[in-house]
Amino acid sequence: MCGRYVQISSIEVLEQRFQAEMENPGTWTPTANAAPGDWLPVVADDKPQSIVFQRFGLCPAGSKAGTLYLNARSETVLDKPSFRTSVRRKRCIVPADAFYEGPENEKLSKPYLVYLVNKERPFAFAGIWDEWHDPVSQQSIRSFALLTTAPNRVMQAIGHPRCPVVLHPEEEALWLSPHTPLPDVMALLRPCEDHRMNAYPVSPALKNPRNKALELVQPLGERLFEESTYLTKPGIALKGMGRRNA
Repeated sequence: MCGRYVQISSIEVLEQRFQAEMENPGTWTPTANAAPGDWLPVVADDKPQSIVFQRFGLCPAGSKAGTLYLNARSETVLDKPSFRTSVRRKRCIVPADAFYEGPENEKLSKPYLVYLVNKERPFAFAGIWDEWHDPVSQQSIRSFALLTTAPNRVMQAIGHPRCPVVLHPEEEALWLSPHTPLPDVMALLRPCEDHRMNAYPVSPALKNPRNKALELVQPLGERLFEESTYLTKPGIALKGMGRRNA
């Protein structure tokens, strides 16, 4: 289950990468530990030219207060009442620079930072959203969940049975478009290719959702798989994914 991720790209980088303008940019603070309940940037299908803030943890329309779904399984998303309307008509892309995952049993007590190689960031998760109306406050809350699928090589090496759906850049418009036939939408929900992804161990300090420090992305060990683009030179220390400037 992908419940934590990294979003440290600047507003300028996000706007350029997703060809959209951020609404209320003054409210955005980059975070190395995006967690359930946080208000985070997404690009939704009803506002494809805007980056808007929605709460992480889907609360479907008509559900009870406090209902939160962080993930939706791609294999059953069309069958579940909480998700089937959203996957048809309320899709979004969720910008991220990396995400955290741990073994099925240890979870975030033994976390890894998972990233796309060759500095492919920010990238986009496939997400769904909905709008819940609070009958007490009369407020409407837009929230989102991430789609997951079968594990790829990296997730298998970590020992986790699921993988969030990472879209290719050319697939993002298809995911957002209301004109994309449903079979084509579902065809996008596949594991990320093995060669695109890698991971390294990081501190379990990220278990505390209030800990947003950039130091969380620093590696505590070697990467799971060698990357052919790396050059080994004496005296160079292992570094994490780092922070990208605009």
